[in-house]
Amino acid sequence: MSDEHLTLRVAEATELVAVLEFWQQAAENGNRPVDTGAAVEALVRRDPEALILAVDDGEIVGTVIAGWDGWRCHLYRLAVAPHRRRAGIGGRLIAAAEERFRRLGATRVDAMVLDANDGAHGAWAAHGYRRQDEWSRWVKPLK
Repeated sequence: MSDEHLTLRVAEATELVAVLEFWQQAAENGNRPVDTGAAVEALVRRDPEALILAVDDGEIVGTVIAGWDGWRCHLYRLAVAPHRRRAGIGGRLIAAAEERFRRLGATRVDAMVLDANDGAHGAWAAHGYRRQDEWSRWVKPLK
């Protein structure tokens, strides 16, 4: 499989069910709430350009959420289809997200990466990201 037909673009509303199905196969799903259609719909409704897809011949092979709250940039849900990993798709998604942020005037970005996802650490480091030891993430479920 080549990148000849690979396209990066924002997700369309009609693809959100397929995105959820893709995440079940390609994303690290431990230690967080289950994704829902309502949550993904709310994301796209609030920020239609946040969910970026890598699509090859009609098949979703990668995703990233490039969240921008008007002040800070956050990357979530970088996922690549297992059969397409180590082919540069993740890097292309990161670059597309960073370009979006630059267009918006942002100057800094952070990424949510599971500590136990050793396979992802090298990829993030290769694209200039580093672990920030000074901060910890604190969470509280609202439901």
